Amino acid sequence: MKKRAVSVLLAAAVTMAAVTGCGGTGEGGATPAENTETDNAETAGEGSTDGSSYKIAVVKQMDHASLDEIASAVCEELDTIAAENGIRIEYEVYSGQGDQSVLTQIGTQVISEKVNAVIPIATLAAQVMATCAEETKTPVIYAAISDPEGAQMTGIDYVTGTSDALNTGFILDMMLAQNPDVQKVGLLYSLSEDNSTTPIAEAKEYLDGKGIAYVEKTANTNDEVITAASSLIAEGVDAVFTPTDNVIMSAELAIYESLADAKIPHYTGADSFVRNGAFTTCGVNYTELGHETADLAYEALTAGMDGLNDYYRMDGGIITVNTETAEALGIDYSVFSEMGEVTEVVTTEE
Repeated sequence: MKKRAVSVLLAAAVTMAAVTGCGGTGEGGATPAENTETDNAETAGEGSTDGSSYKIAVVKQMDHASLDEIASAVCEELDTIAAENGIRIEYEVYSGQGDQSVLTQIGTQVISEKVNAVIPIATLAAQVMATCAEETKTPVIYAAISDPEGAQMTGIDYVTGTSDALNTGFILDMMLAQNPDVQKVGLLYSLSEDNSTTPIAEAKEYLDGKGIAYVEKTANTNDEVITAASSLIAEGVDAVFTPTDNVIMSAELAIYESLADAKIPHYTGADSFVRNGAFTTCGVNYTELGHETADLAYEALTAGMDGLNDYYRMDGGIITVNTETAEALGIDYSVFSEMGEVTEVVTTEE
């Protein structure tokens, strides 16, 4: 497998302080080491002294339900790995607040602290961490990039990860199974999200093939998402589709009631949207994805990167329905039972 050095354009600005979240240490309840500024490591792996102790940075692109779920699952699995193998794994969780310059500062900091590996969550976080680790070749094991090739995260010898690639056609099949008379679909997404590029193109091709009209609305902030959703309601769309878009996900709690009141079902790319009020999805279980990513990170640390694939695509096929939203929409979702296993959830603010 031929790999190359990463080349990602980053903003020059760097903030003065990283945003640090919770930390932890696997095995025996030992206290986590504090983050200390050190000189940049010449080689990866200097955080481990005898091979039985590892330091890992977990870096979320931003705070929202999907990425929080993945981060929690990663940390949970790291604790399990440490306990099962009688080793010590220290980790710290960071949030880039959706800001590339904050992510760059975090990446610079954790590499200087000689972590053994970085686990970035979502596309921009992974791109930034890969660039920050380019000189040291610190292993970067990302979670939840929907389109690793489109994000230019393949062919890099110190990078691997898990993909939550979306089955766009199946979700739109669900839409038509529930309502064969759909005439106009709203496509709600962010232009800043690489995760959305491929599935939105797939959605357009699908809808064109069915002769169904669509309206595109894009947004990059919570306020813009609210405005975009209101515009789709005003334009009388029959349903809305959003892929695994972190910007829209972070605003789902602010728009789901308006869409439900207008009797417009929101079909999305992840179950975390549904737990925040969207109608339904068919996709990857993010807790399982987090566990798999942590296992992959441990394999990279103990067996090396050479034998690993560029990325590993997680199995999807899990239909998740928000029963409260379905009731507000007046929708009988029993038709989905013929398409796969259905998991029922209610709205939470997590």
